[in-house]
Amino acid sequence: MTNNDILRRIRYTFDISDSKMIAIFALADHKVTREQTSNWLKKEEDEAYQVLSDIQLATFLNGFINDKRGKKEGPQHEPEKRLTNNIIFMKLKIALNLQAEDVLKIMAMAGFQMSKHELSAFFRKANHKHYRECKDQILRNFLKGMQLKYRDA
Repeated sequence: MTNNDILRRIRYTFDISDSKMIAIFALADHKVTREQTSNWLKKEEDEAYQVLSDIQLATFLNGFINDKRGKKEGPQHEPEKRLTNNIIFMKLKIALNLQAEDVLKIMAMAGFQMSKHELSAFFRKANHKHYRECKDQILRNFLKGMQLKYRDA
């Protein structure tokens, strides 16, 4: 999955307008234009399409956490220079204030079953012996389940 796909799915799921997207970036202390956000959301075939970098998506997700949970005092979390599906999954889990059981229910809504132990492996540090890389299929199913829970509800 590309960063642009992920941004499109989050925007659709939570029905985020252009001005709200700009505000979410601002919550992470980052200024973007309506044109930038529009170009990130375009399809790859469109000549105005722009690739959303890892730092830009991480910044959006940090702003999304601030939007959903409230901005914390002090310096803001620095956006990651390199994103993995595990980090994206974790940031969405934090933003939506989800416990493991909630995530498993969302995954089940998308028709994807997994155990609590399998799930916890995605949220471990990369050097932990039980760490497991989150593949696109897992993240795609989580995003699909999020859409079913939050958009279609």
